[in-house]
Amino acid sequence: MSLEAHAASARGGFACLFSTADEYETALIAERRAQGRYTQSRSYWPIALFAGCALVVAATVLLFA
Repeated sequence: MSLEAHAASARGGFACLFSTADEYETALIAERRAQGRYTQSRSYWPIALFAGCALVVAATVLLFA
């Protein structure tokens, strides 16, 4: 095998499957969605913080009323 043929085969191993970064990001996000990584989990922290702040405000109003 000639030197040019070896160089061509070596370069072929480093070829990227995606022509742009947008294609790569789209494929990456699609794969991660298929794995279930982007599911929305139900968090009760905002409700708990709102209830806590409402209690503090109500206590302050009752204290100074």
